[in-house]
Amino acid sequence: MNELETKLNQALEHYFHYTSFRPGQKETILAALNHENTLVLLPTGTGKSICYQLTGYLLEGMVVIVSPLLSLMQDQVEQLKQKGEKRVAALTSMLDYQEKNFIFQHFKEYKFLFLSPEMLQQERVMQELKQVKIALFAIDEAHCISQWGMDFRPDYLALGTIRQQLNWPLTMALTATANQRVREDIFVSLKLVPQETTQVIHSVDRPNIGLKTIECYKNKNEIVLEYVRKLEKPGIIYFSSRKMADELAELIRQETSLVAESYHSVIESQDRIRLQQQFIHNQIDIVCATNAFGMGVNKANIRFVIHYHIPSSMESYLQEIGRCGRDGEESLALLLYEKSDVYLQMRLQENDLPTEDMIAYTYRKGSVLTGSCSESQQRLLENFLALKIPLEDAKAQLRSRAFQKNSQLNYMVDYAETSGCKREMMLHYFEEQKSKVISNCCSSCGLDEEPYLQKDGKLPSLTKNELEKANNWQEKLIQLFNFPVNY
Repeated sequence: MNELETKLNQALEHYFHYTSFRPGQKETILAALNHENTLVLLPTGTGKSICYQLTGYLLEGMVVIVSPLLSLMQDQVEQLKQKGEKRVAALTSMLDYQEKNFIFQHFKEYKFLFLSPEMLQQERVMQELKQVKIALFAIDEAHCISQWGMDFRPDYLALGTIRQQLNWPLTMALTATANQRVREDIFVSLKLVPQETTQVIHSVDRPNIGLKTIECYKNKNEIVLEYVRKLEKPGIIYFSSRKMADELAELIRQETSLVAESYHSVIESQDRIRLQQQFIHNQIDIVCATNAFGMGVNKANIRFVIHYHIPSSMESYLQEIGRCGRDGEESLALLLYEKSDVYLQMRLQENDLPTEDMIAYTYRKGSVLTGSCSESQQRLLENFLALKIPLEDAKAQLRSRAFQKNSQLNYMVDYAETSGCKREMMLHYFEEQKSKVISNCCSSCGLDEEPYLQKDGKLPSLTKNELEKANNWQEKLIQLFNFPVNY
């Protein structure tokens, strides 16, 4: 072990109290310390955040972390604060004027600053960033550049221009799900040169996650209830419909003693953060969620992920099932496949992208007709206008994106319907091969459910009312001391 690696190990133990690196972490940090831009592909739950955090501690200047979700930023900030780091903040739309102003007044004092790609479009933010030394420009969940950039987060596509305006800071892009096409999207959007970028690529496979698919015939609710009763908790159930997420959470509460809550974009931001924290701290057994939930949730003991509807892509599926079993214990990914759900995804995809008629009308008028399209369609149309993309080029981009999304969905259908090894098919999508025999691989290879079942002797979960009662300290004091409490 050379002197630099010894220094790295000492820093890892000092800042994070770990005695060894996980695969991929050390080579990523060494490349960054050698001032090499990096693209990092590590499996979900293997500690990607340490790559940019420890690098930041070992370099002079601020670490700017571009992150896709408010809840993800909040979680990362809290984790750093719990480790004793006070020089950290998240600059988000949730902050009021005084809170934002405080951050701007103390801007140069921060070591870690989290923000969204949209926040980077604000002139004052860029002015402040240009006045500080940026040690590292980190893009967390970098697959969002490809997954969301075209559809409804077009500001992701401007990150390369942002890098240029900031005088090309040392950059680290991190993700758990990126095949060759997505990697190429990341390189192009960030204006990175592949030949001059160190790529740290590890297998996306998580052998401790069993893959099971059940073909359903209008009996999904019964299957969900059967599995949430018998599987070890906690767990996540994913939906493509907010309404169904709400309904199934209510059904689980009515039919079982489990604490179940729904989570989606309609819920207020503060409530979403509260639900996430309750889940992390084992106060909720099951979260019924859309894909708005889970990214960056640092919870090691999630035992199962159920998909009520087929996901739109293999990238999304791998990202979401990767939220279970981060402690290395046996966990289950269950896909409930119903053929009619494919049409639901097709409708959702159509609602994401504007039609060619919408583009033509927008270009003639020079603006988007308010109320004539969905939020994602409006954002994309506004982006085309702002970037002054020629009409025919805009139409060509949309046709290409629609074809791509359709291909991704078709691959998911093939995965659900295949009688061959599902793990092999999943890995094939990411240009990998199954390298070893896994005893509990998938439902096609034969899957023993015993490792995933509720362990005997475990106390039953509290109901929501019981939980609220247990957490009510005022009621406890009244019962213990028989006097009213004023608060």
